[in-house]
Amino acid sequence: MIELRTPAEIEAMRPAGRFVADVLTRLESEIAVGVDLLDLDRIAHQMIRERGAESCYIDYHPSFGAMPFGKVLCTSVNDAVLHGLPHAYKIKDGDVVSVDFAASVDGWVADSALTVIAGTKDPEDVRIIETTRKALEAGISEAKVGNKIGDISAAIGDVCAAEGYSVNLDFGGHGVGRTMHGDPHVANDGRRGRGLKMKAGLVIAIEPWLLRTTDELYTDPDGWTLRSADGSRGAHSEHTVAITPDGPVILTQRSV
Repeated sequence: MIELRTPAEIEAMRPAGRFVADVLTRLESEIAVGVDLLDLDRIAHQMIRERGAESCYIDYHPSFGAMPFGKVLCTSVNDAVLHGLPHAYKIKDGDVVSVDFAASVDGWVADSALTVIAGTKDPEDVRIIETTRKALEAGISEAKVGNKIGDISAAIGDVCAAEGYSVNLDFGGHGVGRTMHGDPHVANDGRRGRGLKMKAGLVIAIEPWLLRTTDELYTDPDGWTLRSADGSRGAHSEHTVAITPDGPVILTQRSV
């Protein structure tokens, strides 16, 4: 069911957006060669406790998950791109680390993701990360009253195609509100003028993600982590966005 939020409810969602942004800003500064993925999860968990927030992941158990997730972050490294289950792994020089985080503050949810290179930067890794960021910006620019969901999808897909990447349509953006995942689905490619007509009060997570040389995935033996079928690396960018009469509002905008 698609739910529209009042202006007061969107204001009430801002603390969740700020908190998620603050956690990702802290984690971005912590990602470095030698840091363990479990340490990143512990940092996020501590920030959740200090804020009095609630994790959206720790008890999450959808049909595609082998068991309740059990951690508060998704940490996806190199050929892993989505749903990465934190485990004992020390980040190596040149690793590409995607971090996805969602939390609830006062009953409202925000969801966001970023990708960071630790140490030495491969130009192709830089390019794919920048492409997801540009695709996210393009999608957000279409998140306007009167536009269609397909306008967001097409804008994302156009940026990805221009850089030579193929797009997986199995996982994409989604509605956000009292829960982490809701309607509508926001695919990362599509046709303009198609799908739901956006109204003021719609709040969605827009999240382009890409793999360097494939759009096919497989599930890791941990039952959660999604990896590229050919071992190529990926990147992921995401923001929670409110559609308002004055244009899109990025609730998870991080400080520059």
